[in-house]
Amino acid sequence: MNTEIINKSILPQKELLLNHSLYSKVKTIEDLKCFLQGHVYAVWDFMSLLKALQNKLTCTTTPWMPTSNLQTRYLINEIVLAEESDDNIDGEKQSHFEMYIDAMESCGADTAEIATFLENVVSTQNIFVSIKQSEIHEGIKSFLDFSFRVIEHGKAHEIAAVFTFGREDLIPEMFTAIIKNFQANFPETNLDKLVYYFDRHIELDADEHGPMAMQMITELCGDDKQKWKEVEEASKLALEKRLELWNAIEATMLQHDMATV
Repeated sequence: MNTEIINKSILPQKELLLNHSLYSKVKTIEDLKCFLQGHVYAVWDFMSLLKALQNKLTCTTTPWMPTSNLQTRYLINEIVLAEESDDNIDGEKQSHFEMYIDAMESCGADTAEIATFLENVVSTQNIFVSIKQSEIHEGIKSFLDFSFRVIEHGKAHEIAAVFTFGREDLIPEMFTAIIKNFQANFPETNLDKLVYYFDRHIELDADEHGPMAMQMITELCGDDKQKWKEVEEASKLALEKRLELWNAIEATMLQHDMATV
């Protein structure tokens, strides 16, 4: 088995994501804000998946010792550098999560809920307790719970599978088109930072991080059929959880639209 076979295997789940009805529901600036307020949790937990891989594949403790996977540790450190300390629209260093928060604020989306959630994570020191205690949609809770269960119990190749195949790289491209359309139709709303975030995300995924992540999967699995099978299963589950997230955001958006009628 290899990454091409995995991609074919998860195609049904990817097709469901690419053809999800959520996209056609984002019609107004308020709809867009509602989307951002749900999607921000995926932007945040992505960093935890990345850090879990860094912990497993490089040495992050002292005394430092070289790890066995020379190429893999290079790949993961390269991805960490860009995701955690990239150039924002003003040329300053920021994580992609911080860029996303700034983009939300610049277009008037509410960041209070995610801020409260993160404060609770710090307070409880237990991500699962914080997820359970939060008032976010059950579908978002399920999405987050899955990510952190994989982080806590998953093997390196399973975490890498969720990181690589579970975060569909075609979806940001779709939303870039939607947002640029909003820029033309709602010029009074500042979406520059949001467009920059998605453009940067697409650029890195297509040119650098996507190929790097695929190479990482190949190196971690090698010729081990069981590992490839576990990668396939984890990837399918990750995409199913992404569908739950999309369903949750769509439901929240519809509730908001009904409340404002």
